[in-house]
Amino acid sequence: MTVDVWATDTVASGIAGLDTILQGGFVRDRLYLIEGAPGSGKTTLALQFLLDGVRRGESVLYITLSESAAELRGSAASHGWSLAGVDIHEVLPSEQILQPEEQYSIFHPGDVESRATTDDILAAVKRARPRRVVLDSLSELQLLATSALLYRRQVLALKQFFASRNCTTLLLDDKTGSDGDRQVRSVAHGVIALERIPSEYGGIRRQIEVIKLRGVAFAEGLHDYRIVTGGLVVYPRLVAAQTRQARGYARFSTGVPALDDMLGGGLEQGTSTLVAGPSGSGKSSLATQLVAAALARGEPVAMFIFDESAGSFIHRAHGRNVDFAQAVERGRLQLHQIDPAQMSPGEFTHSVCAAADAGARMIVVDSLQGFQRSMPSEKLLATHLHELLTYLNQSGVATVLVGLQHTAPAERMAVESSFLADNIIILHYFEAGGAVCQAISVYKKRGGEHQRTIRHFRIAASGVEIGAVLTGFRGILTGTPRLADSEAPALATVDG
Repeated sequence: MTVDVWATDTVASGIAGLDTILQGGFVRDRLYLIEGAPGSGKTTLALQFLLDGVRRGESVLYITLSESAAELRGSAASHGWSLAGVDIHEVLPSEQILQPEEQYSIFHPGDVESRATTDDILAAVKRARPRRVVLDSLSELQLLATSALLYRRQVLALKQFFASRNCTTLLLDDKTGSDGDRQVRSVAHGVIALERIPSEYGGIRRQIEVIKLRGVAFAEGLHDYRIVTGGLVVYPRLVAAQTRQARGYARFSTGVPALDDMLGGGLEQGTSTLVAGPSGSGKSSLATQLVAAALARGEPVAMFIFDESAGSFIHRAHGRNVDFAQAVERGRLQLHQIDPAQMSPGEFTHSVCAAADAGARMIVVDSLQGFQRSMPSEKLLATHLHELLTYLNQSGVATVLVGLQHTAPAERMAVESSFLADNIIILHYFEAGGAVCQAISVYKKRGGEHQRTIRHFRIAASGVEIGAVLTGFRGILTGTPRLADSEAPALATVDG
């Protein structure tokens, strides 16, 4: 049986995302193991934990067995922090140990130094009487212990000592020892692992996982986080099941009457629409049309652009008599230029959800392939998208996904993505009268009936134009549709 930690006495970690994962924070007066390789952010997390205590008027203590106080203050300064109010106690070997006469010849160094180190730690806690304690790092204690049994007993004794003095304690472990971390995992009330994952190109990806937390229904799984100026920023994994609810679906116009007819009256809020097609077929232009229509209705819009710069997008839209610059200045349109080499999927998902929570009624992701490149493994793309789209749908947001067709027919992309998107619009190229033309069709409309015709599609200076229904096509399913020569004059009339 699990206990709802929100109803217990908790201590905030100082990191909002981590508190969400922990369902409120650390249970007070318990001992926690924070483990991770060097560079994963353990010290930064620990300092945020202590500084949160300082802001709440609590006495806090940082016991360091590896870094000097000057090094800790330097690390804090890099984040713009002052450690005023943080009691730093150094338990470091003296430089005298380098002298030959200080070397041990009869006793093992651990037999002599382990007890002295422990006594120093206990004395510092008794003196400071802290409510929050950080011990950095356990690897030093493990190396001083002459056996695994002694190390375990020492950690158990420290656990009882800290608990008896009402201390919420973080033990940092850089995992440079042997298997001592397994001993501590069984002793600690909770275990949090920080992982640093190198990538073949771009920034380092970091993930946090709560391995153990007694009596708490914490958020399981891996959660992305970043180390920025100001500390750790944790992005809890999105769980779509937590947002499911019954709701209505208001219909809206695309701004193009002919497209509304093809869609059976338009699109609905709380649905997702995939616009698929080959490069240059007009996918982004169609998405731009949907954005312009939403802005004209007075609805806030957020766009997440992978494949071009925000400036280029505004300039391209301006060439089609759509002025997005003013909408951006007024805050009606948010343009987020995404670099997939620097942003993790968790951070991207958090940014999209934040835009929806801030009031965006339409969200555009251009393109689906850009989002895919931000994933470490392609097989995870569908799962991330499903969770994200479910959240947006339940928030009443109309989502537009732009998908690029490469060599496979756009219909194949539509089939593969059909379980994700509620509506699928496909743009085609076809040959007619010695020219390459464009066509549009609605492959799927989950919200009701739609036209199953193929119509001429073109991007004019005035925007998107949809012509009459095209007949005489052949080769649609092969991905290379052709229009019969008898239809070419009619097409020329439409273009003219």
